[in-house]
Amino acid sequence: MSQMQFGVFTVGDVTPDPATGRAPSEHERIKAMAAIAEHAEQAGLDVFATGEHHNPPFVPSSPTTLLGWIAGRTSKLLLSTATTLITTNDPVKIAEDYAMLQHLAEGRVDLILGRGNTGPVYPWFGKDIRDGIDLALENYALLRQLWNEDVVDWSGRFRTPLQGFTATPRPLDGVAPFVWHGSIRSPEIAEQAAYYGDGFFHNNIFWPKEHTQRMVALYRRRFAHYGHGTEQQAIVGLGGQVFMRENSQDAVREFRPYFDNAPVYGHGPSLEEFMRETPLTVGTPEQVIERTLSFRDYVGDYQRQLFLLDHAGLPLKTVLEQIDLLGEKVVPVLRKEFAIGRPADVPDAPTHAGLVARTAGGTTGTAETRDDERSALFDTKEAIAP
Repeated sequence: MSQMQFGVFTVGDVTPDPATGRAPSEHERIKAMAAIAEHAEQAGLDVFATGEHHNPPFVPSSPTTLLGWIAGRTSKLLLSTATTLITTNDPVKIAEDYAMLQHLAEGRVDLILGRGNTGPVYPWFGKDIRDGIDLALENYALLRQLWNEDVVDWSGRFRTPLQGFTATPRPLDGVAPFVWHGSIRSPEIAEQAAYYGDGFFHNNIFWPKEHTQRMVALYRRRFAHYGHGTEQQAIVGLGGQVFMRENSQDAVREFRPYFDNAPVYGHGPSLEEFMRETPLTVGTPEQVIERTLSFRDYVGDYQRQLFLLDHAGLPLKTVLEQIDLLGEKVVPVLRKEFAIGRPADVPDAPTHAGLVARTAGGTTGTAETRDDERSALFDTKEAIAP
């Protein structure tokens, strides 16, 4: 696989198509997500990622079920999540579910951990939103221990203790799935990613570039502070949002009603304002290439670029056309251009084979947890700087 990974992510919303007024059924939407993933592989993309939601109008409540189905129908596609809720899922269940998926997919699995953006999900799963950051920190520390140690003794604040517990199955080849920590706005999560030497994924679809630049810069600085390498060796992923047609006016005219009625940002800023203030690009493939290449100007060389294509009620046929444009006209150029001038010490995008090779060479690329620094991370969060 190339130095960078390119792919698509879905949030799995069920939204009426403003052109017809009809919303797909849950069944249609779920099957469409699977079809999008298969088409992404056929188009030469590297990654498909699904969100995790537990409320209407979203359907992907069980990412590993969806990804397991896709694993059986693909051979190269890397299967990921756009968010796995580290706060409200039991770390024991995450450890076992994703290890099982890892075996079925022959290692083509990683995940993006996050807190999500739906406050009520906390009480639905017996948690308190005021504990959100602390849950993310404690649960991930336990998840790592479950993957890295065959027998776990553990106690903490948020779940019952574990004594002599073994999570099954054990990770494939003794190497856990690679973890990205996803956040739009929380410096604590960038700090957590840096502490462990994991990846940091910034969704990059709602905020101006200055905010993204600050978050990624914080992560890179702290990654180096914790001794994992230089700032430019940190593992960074970005989201993005595009809609393309051969003629930019056609793209804007076709996409505008979907933007105006989207459940997330509809009835707010105009399409033009949103395109100016965020990375949303509606236009030609050439405009998407130019805008995406500009991300490197403010985050540095990075490893993964995922695009949101299938939201706001866009029909499946249109989404598949967008994937074809990505595969035929956009991604080949991005691969070539991003490789130009890329420093030799910038790591390739993480893969299972790469992690296994690094482990065989005596390093997993992540430092072992140190008790003194862990307590600093948990208790004071003192190192977090704007």
